[in-house]
Amino acid sequence: MTGLRSQPFRVAGRFIWLATAILVSLLDFLFSGAGRSRNSRAFWLQRNSRRILNIFKLKPEFTGTVPTRGLLISNHLTYLDILVLSSITPAIFVSKREVKFWPVFGLCAQMGGTLFVDSERRTQVGEVNSEIKKALDDGALVILFPEGTSSNGETILPFKSALLQPAVGHSHPISVACIQYALDDGDAGEEVCYWGDDTFFPHMMNLLGKRGVKANVQFAPFLPETADRKEFARRLRDAILQLKNNHSH
Repeated sequence: MTGLRSQPFRVAGRFIWLATAILVSLLDFLFSGAGRSRNSRAFWLQRNSRRILNIFKLKPEFTGTVPTRGLLISNHLTYLDILVLSSITPAIFVSKREVKFWPVFGLCAQMGGTLFVDSERRTQVGEVNSEIKKALDDGALVILFPEGTSSNGETILPFKSALLQPAVGHSHPISVACIQYALDDGDAGEEVCYWGDDTFFPHMMNLLGKRGVKANVQFAPFLPETADRKEFARRLRDAILQLKNNHSH
């Protein structure tokens, strides 16, 4: 982690820029009426995700048909994932409870209407599933990260199937996405991906020191062709692995 040491002026300048962007985002939320509905929160998150990604010199490239409703299943690598996907298409996210308490990004997630789930509480999973179904029925795009945690991107972790229930046996469209990152001046697996024993603030400060972050997102439609939730989860993971492997080649 050398960004702060090697580029202190870049880090300091971007940190001030980030603090300003957060303030602007809060004012935007207060004065635009973004909190009135789930849809307006999704558009608020899109506007401000783009603003914050500019600080990291990150403009995502993407291929495939971008979904606008239904369920989108993605791999999970870092706190930037929500900003990257939201910048491309307005959406409601489902995330692990811990994300709520991340500095900066946790606040953005909360204000953007993210549904937080504590996987250790089964009753709470059921409540979130009800919220997911309601959002899908209302025509929203709901984004899930079924790995349940982030990784360094070398592979895709096994999917947890508990939150996939609202999509099984229903007519909502389903899509998959594979996110991949790159750095010209570092190791994306260690310096963009946020996983293992990483600590948030040092990780983010290091990332602010990079020249820029490259992100590629591949989208594809998905036909479940099964009513079994666990088989559904396996097939989703296989579909995203295929996207990942296709991009690598």
